[in-house]
Amino acid sequence: MESARIIAGLARMVRDVGLAEELAQDALVAALEQWPESGVPDNPGAWLMAVGKRRAIDRIRRERRLESKLAEIGHGLEAGELPPEFETVLDEERIEDDVLRLVFTACHPVLSTQARVALTLRMLGGLATDEIARAFLVPEPTVAQRIVRAKRTLTEAGVPFEVPEGPDRAARLSSVLEVVYLIFNEGYTATAGENWVRAELCQEALRLGRILAGLAPDEPEVHGLTALMEIQASRTRARTGPSGEPVPLREQDRALWDRLLIRRGFAALLRAKEIGGPPGPYVLQAAIAACHAQALTAEDTDWRQIASLYGILARVAPSPVVELNRAVAVGMADGPAAGLALADALADEPSLRGYHLLPSVRGDLLARLGRPEEARAEFERAAGLTRNAPEQRILLARAASLRTP
Repeated sequence: MESARIIAGLARMVRDVGLAEELAQDALVAALEQWPESGVPDNPGAWLMAVGKRRAIDRIRRERRLESKLAEIGHGLEAGELPPEFETVLDEERIEDDVLRLVFTACHPVLSTQARVALTLRMLGGLATDEIARAFLVPEPTVAQRIVRAKRTLTEAGVPFEVPEGPDRAARLSSVLEVVYLIFNEGYTATAGENWVRAELCQEALRLGRILAGLAPDEPEVHGLTALMEIQASRTRARTGPSGEPVPLREQDRALWDRLLIRRGFAALLRAKEIGGPPGPYVLQAAIAACHAQALTAEDTDWRQIASLYGILARVAPSPVVELNRAVAVGMADGPAAGLALADALADEPSLRGYHLLPSVRGDLLARLGRPEEARAEFERAAGLTRNAPEQRILLARAASLRTP
């Protein structure tokens, strides 16, 4: 629970994220050794930070390249003072600032997307390397190498431990939100493996989103992303059947939707709107999710409003995936023929060539148009493209149901 705060506070002191993590781990090891005998202190965070600070000073003493810093610290110790960056960091406002700096550092664009995700989960989520590897179905050494390389890259690039300002802040914030949403999406619909949902990743992303909303309260897109994840996460219990099979949105038991998460999502969306300004992509996606959440039954869904919101989203943040989602919404609002026309326009889109949801959407629209053979072929093609086993079984079952006797 204290890991991210301790790392953030130490990183501000030593200006090195990798070293800060080592020092925080040293402090945690000391706690594991001492607390069973001495008991857990009244303020565990303060205890850990104090130990981390002492380890930082010890480390500096051992580093010849920091002799000048050591002299400054030694003089401060003799005078009963410390340099400002080594004074207490237990003040809540300063801790929150440090955590925000750590968020922006771990998600710096100098790192690849994969490295940003791994480092964020390691530094802010406190997940062990093997846990991250299991979550993304990659070998543990691969994740370990990504994290090591990421720390090295940050150090070599001289990335400052700070919250950027002006245009740079907006660009970096986009990177931060992208990383959090990638983590959430991998949990919401697993790319591969035997599980359709990985709830622990959704929860971790949602926790990070809530922290970020507290750290950057005047950023509407932060609240938009939090709202989107709250509302999407509310459907978790209804998204899988007894055997873990996927349950489509229109077939879900909406009584299983978590109303508390929905209310939290609506509150976050309202906060984003109160801040003002043109709606960004996360605010728009949250508004779409809210349309679904407001419908007590699938038949009550306001598909025209959803299609309209997707039209705005396509202008704000154009992408083939947004267009595919718009095709689904238009297919529900204006009929399958209208939706199929939009989906067919994406047939030659290079980025969707291996995307299983394109043939899946086309299969659904073709089935509704009474063209079962074409629909069956699309569902079989979609099943061949997905790497998620439960989803593959559902697609093959839909294809089988369309076979002529």
